[in-house]
Amino acid sequence: MNMKFQMLFSKPVIITVICGLIYVGFLHINIVHHGNMAAPKNADYIIVLGARVKGTVPSLALQERIDSAAEYLKENKNTIAIASGGKGPGEDISEAESIKKELVAHGIDESRIILEDQSTDTYENIGFSKKLIPEHAKSGVLVTNDFHIFRAKMIAVNEGLDLGGLPAKTPIQALLKSYIREYLALTKYYLKTLI
Repeated sequence: MNMKFQMLFSKPVIITVICGLIYVGFLHINIVHHGNMAAPKNADYIIVLGARVKGTVPSLALQERIDSAAEYLKENKNTIAIASGGKGPGEDISEAESIKKELVAHGIDESRIILEDQSTDTYENIGFSKKLIPEHAKSGVLVTNDFHIFRAKMIAVNEGLDLGGLPAKTPIQALLKSYIREYLALTKYYLKTLI
């Protein structure tokens, strides 16, 4: 018993735990910082990143993104929206189509919405949306939940896009799960860029 206790609190274990806490702290500070930044006004375009659709109904996370995008589009009349997201399991329509439908319900004119309905993850959302950005457009903004802005902006930089972020609220019931998944996704992102 005493031996197990000593092993549990040995120097390598303590150092590993401390390094792990510092790393998670670093991620959390960056996630919170980027998730609280104000979006630049009068962007030429916004890219609304998709999230789960239940049948034809946007998940709570996606609805928050749509509501934030609609508010921005109402305040910035010359901004167009690229609705991004393909159709996954359990989805009767693509995430892009769901975004468009809800934006129109908010009073946004269909002519201001471009569909990107083939992507399956954040990398593809941004990469495929980049091809649809109008030629004259210079400034852009990513619309996603606050916990996701930091990583999404880094992925955009990898695609040659310097985008602002428009953080949408994360539903309270999804908060813990979303942050844990984001820590793992960021770790995967850093490992991928190192290799």
